[in-house]
Amino acid sequence: MEKVTLVIGTRKGLFLAHRTLDGTSPWELEGPRLLMQSVHCLTVDTRPGTPRILVGTSHGHWGPGLFRSDDLGATWQESPKAAVAFPADTGASLVRLWDIRPAGPDRPGLVYAGAQPAALFRSEDGGESFHLVRELWDHPQRQALIDWIPEAGALYTHTVLTHPDDSDRLTIGIAAGGVYRSDDGGRTWNPSNEGIESTSLPVRYPVYGQCVHKIARVPTAPEQLMLQNHFGVYRSDDEGATWSPVGEGLPADFGFTVVAHPRRPGTFYVYPLVADTERISPDARCRPYRTRDAGLTWEALVKGLPQEHFYPSVLREALSTDDGDPAGVYLGTRGGQVYASLDDGDSWETVAEHLPDVLTLRALRH
Repeated sequence: MEKVTLVIGTRKGLFLAHRTLDGTSPWELEGPRLLMQSVHCLTVDTRPGTPRILVGTSHGHWGPGLFRSDDLGATWQESPKAAVAFPADTGASLVRLWDIRPAGPDRPGLVYAGAQPAALFRSEDGGESFHLVRELWDHPQRQALIDWIPEAGALYTHTVLTHPDDSDRLTIGIAAGGVYRSDDGGRTWNPSNEGIESTSLPVRYPVYGQCVHKIARVPTAPEQLMLQNHFGVYRSDDEGATWSPVGEGLPADFGFTVVAHPRRPGTFYVYPLVADTERISPDARCRPYRTRDAGLTWEALVKGLPQEHFYPSVLREALSTDDGDPAGVYLGTRGGQVYASLDDGDSWETVAEHLPDVLTLRALRH
């Protein structure tokens, strides 16, 4: 019987939710693991014979860390030396990891990690050790961003996407930096923000410097991307070379997260919030939105979700899909609620309540 395991990263540790997909079994919750670690990002790498869970954490006393589990979260290991660390000559130290992304099946063992301060790290051994991608770190536009935008001192790489057929083709999202692409495994980088508007910079459509919040790619249509900007939702049909606004029909165009359906081109999910100064759902209703036509129209997904007095926000890593058919869609909130849909988002059920704020989640069908 097929099962789903949902890995939930929170402000105070990691939880696991399991369910047998027989139509009657309830969700069973385990945890916390890694107690009092803030789990900011995680991934489930299914390329090895045994799935590997990698999580990026931070601790108020011990600082940032990277943990891995090869037994679906029962036990955890941390590298004896810092798995992700800046070379001494950079003068930088790791604040936290924001994204961990296994490459495609063409490059087993290759894993990327996006970090704060804005950087990309690369592992060739399945995430046990990483090295800095210097070509991005030394990019001349990075220093220009720090000089140009005072708040860009908090630049961080929060999205790393690889092309499913070529793991050397990379698209990354940098908060207060914009979209950057590489076609050669990170040796060269170019900004890729044409059409994305900035509401805070002196130039309305700058070459770089947009405050991108998240980017998603459809695995079966890799040229198609959807982007949630600080304000605005955008689509690209040419792998990020150009972008078009597609937020009309949403109740608000601010938000943090966007994810793609695992198989259906044109199908994406977002979670709108009122504004950057009012980070609650419009009308205080829990309403993720789905498009089936690449942003031409949007529909609210409300069946089974609270529709009154709902105030928690949803962060960029707290909306996720699995590879089921139909797909599972999973939503975690800063109020500690976790919801799941096993029918592409049509209907929802409660997985857990009263958890610490949910920062990230990922699901595995097995």
